[in-house]
Amino acid sequence: MYRLSDAFPYLLNRVGVRMGELFSRRLGPYGVTLSMYRVMATLWEKGNQRLGELSDITSVELSTLSRLVGAMTRKGLVSRKRPDANARTVEINLTAKGRALVEQLIPLAMLYENVGLRSFRPDKIAELKRDLIKVFQNLSELDDENRPTELPMPPKSLRVRRVARNG
Repeated sequence: MYRLSDAFPYLLNRVGVRMGELFSRRLGPYGVTLSMYRVMATLWEKGNQRLGELSDITSVELSTLSRLVGAMTRKGLVSRKRPDANARTVEINLTAKGRALVEQLIPLAMLYENVGLRSFRPDKIAELKRDLIKVFQNLSELDDENRPTELPMPPKSLRVRRVARNG
């Protein structure tokens, strides 16, 4: 029997939202948002990222990320540079200021992860992380272009009808 309160997506979202809200409160005094932190942490881990790559890794929509990177550039946290080999792309990197800030924030992020996982053994934490990566990969089957034909369509009576609007 289906129960929302026991559904995996609900439980996962609930944890993510709670962790994000708590961590965001601590980021406020540093003048960065959770999305900005994720971009900086990604660039700290592996620099020279293109916007599309950053969007995939951080799960921030491309147009939103573009504006976010612009704001981070104005704050002096990241730089944008066109590589000599391909002038059509832009590489994004941390500045010295961005690197110093993210290195100050990473221990705080680790604290939140450690508190959230404190009742788990190290091997269970590793297993949980591997399993979440698998779940993310499995969901690619549900992308519109990859959707298997055997997935049932909702009955016509439950489908949302699109209403054409003039003007």
